[in-house]
Amino acid sequence: MILFHGSYLSVEKPDISFSRNNVDFGKGFYTTPLWEQAVSWANRFKRKRGQSVISSYEIDMDTLPDEAKVLTFDAYSEDWLDFILACRREKNSGDYDIVIGGVANDRVFNALGLYESGWLNKVDAINRLKYEQPNIQYCFRNQAIIDRYVKFTGNEVL
Repeated sequence: MILFHGSYLSVEKPDISFSRNNVDFGKGFYTTPLWEQAVSWANRFKRKRGQSVISSYEIDMDTLPDEAKVLTFDAYSEDWLDFILACRREKNSGDYDIVIGGVANDRVFNALGLYESGWLNKVDAINRLKYEQPNIQYCFRNQAIIDRYVKFTGNEVL
């Protein structure tokens, strides 16, 4: 599988120590199989830093060790919502090595904000999201998994 990471520089050796804690799936290295999503991430940097770069990686998920803990959200759901909110509040979100699921982009973030502020209950928040097509992200939260299984294959300056 090919994954992409959008930034202002080429990231040949991903290091989760540079990651923020209070993001969608917690501290980790974020990638996506969707080129357009990586471009969107990278373009945020272009406005701030004048450059954007897409780095590419290869990973064979079938080669991960059996003990690797992978959490996958196939759709926006109550479990996804609870997990996102726990991570954004920097609460314990489990010891997962990789978390895969939808991005909390601007449209999704509006529903999250309404839920967090009490204007929507959890069911209504999820109902607002059920017609959204998730932009998938892979968050690698274990540096040893990154070092061993995520292989840099190149980059492209946009």
